[in-house]
Amino acid sequence: MAERFTSPTAAAIDTARQHTLGDLLRRSALRSPTKAAIISGDMTLTFGEFDSAVNRCANALTARGLVKGERLALVSHNCWQFAVLHYATARLGVVLVPVNFGLGPEEIAYILDHSGARAVVAEDALVPTVTTAMRLSGVTDAITGVITMGGGAPGADWDSVDDWMLAGDPTPPQVPVADDDPLRLMYTSGTESRPKGVLLSSKSLINQYVSCIVDGGMSGDDVEVHSLPLFHCAQLDCFLSVDVYLGATSIILPGPDPAAILATVESHRATKLFCPPTVWISLLRHPDFDTRDLSSLRKGYYGASPMPVEVLREMSERLPDVSLWNFYGQTEMSPLATILQPHEQIDRAGSAGRAALNVETRVVDDEDNPVPVGEVGEIVHRSPHACLGYFNDEEKTAVAFRNGWFHSGDLGIVDEDGYLSVVDRKKDMIKTGGENVASREVEEAIYLLDGVAEVAVFGVPHPKWIEAVTAVVVPKDGATLTEEAVEHHLAGVLAGFKRPKFVVFADALPKNPSGKILKKDLRVRHAELATDSAVSG
Repeated sequence: MAERFTSPTAAAIDTARQHTLGDLLRRSALRSPTKAAIISGDMTLTFGEFDSAVNRCANALTARGLVKGERLALVSHNCWQFAVLHYATARLGVVLVPVNFGLGPEEIAYILDHSGARAVVAEDALVPTVTTAMRLSGVTDAITGVITMGGGAPGADWDSVDDWMLAGDPTPPQVPVADDDPLRLMYTSGTESRPKGVLLSSKSLINQYVSCIVDGGMSGDDVEVHSLPLFHCAQLDCFLSVDVYLGATSIILPGPDPAAILATVESHRATKLFCPPTVWISLLRHPDFDTRDLSSLRKGYYGASPMPVEVLREMSERLPDVSLWNFYGQTEMSPLATILQPHEQIDRAGSAGRAALNVETRVVDDEDNPVPVGEVGEIVHRSPHACLGYFNDEEKTAVAFRNGWFHSGDLGIVDEDGYLSVVDRKKDMIKTGGENVASREVEEAIYLLDGVAEVAVFGVPHPKWIEAVTAVVVPKDGATLTEEAVEHHLAGVLAGFKRPKFVVFADALPKNPSGKILKKDLRVRHAELATDSAVSG
């Protein structure tokens, strides 16, 4: 039996074996120092330059007193500085806290307070909001840095982050970081309640990167456009970080503007693109889609919410040379859990696929027993992808990891071949008249109707049905839809109790910056439908 050596031999072995998030960029820089790593606006960083910027930033943070285990909150749109901070904090063992830039001061204050942030970095346009949040949270002595993006003057108390990254000492910091030390604190979207802080480590993240690479067909010759928010682990960890690991080239856009995405694919001959369904739909509907040269694109990925089957078929027709993957998961899984492969897209349309390389997935009942094939249960996972737990919340962590499985909160069905179909979030299941209705099933049925661009289905309070199935429909440009047309269409598709009691038309659906439809907002907005309408039978 091998013995554990005593210090300093053990420490030397640990250093020689270290494989953490902060090491990945250095190794790519050693392999390809002159290759373009990051293109963001007018800034292009080779892997060698990227690596040096990370070291300078890490040393600047150290000089300001930030140490391993402390938290740095980052509030910014996508930019090259975001990527540098991601790796600089990792090299110090500092926990990065990416914050949704769309939050208000009170919401940001909650995250600053809950995380105990010791440092705060914000883009210049967001400094007033973040300053208010810091005051509300009681964070008064934090290290502060500003990312200059042309959005205003931050004031004398804010250091220039560009100075941290482009000047100073490029010597690699010597901080021992173990593979299960916490490096990231990701706050859940909070679309239903107060966000939870999800702790991730290098072990969680790198195992997830390997699953993405192997099952997602990723390689070092990829050229990828990153437009979804980097504060969300889908874009940051399924795509940008994987590209850095592989030595691929990343083009960072500030946001998912359809015209900018299409133009960037054309101008940079991008080969790879991830978008949630809402953004893919916006690309398909944009007038530039048929005029831009998208012939370089070879790999397309979707996730974050289910892809309507009719939209998937349209994508296959209009992008016939693009292989598509469906990534399903959540923040607590770093975030990948299951994958639907390109050759399965049509035959298994609507499926979330099967467990990724480093994941074990099953569907269980309320007592955590596996349910029979074809029956609905909660989706649970075992995997090194899984998070370390919820920060400062042992009770919720214990519930989520009960019986040695991570409980996703999603409802699903597994077929006889092991393919998973996500029925709904537990919280999105509509209980109407004693029956359970999956909102996704109703949405898929409405998408079959010509002229529907987007739809969201949810429940609203009802004096008779307890909850009434409600659909908010966004018509395609130029399309004329009526409530009667929707009802007539669904009469031949869905059972009566599943059909919406209310159909509302809108110009757009509310979404968070990650492209997820905010059903919470829709429920609030339409909560009085039953009392405002003539309620009958």
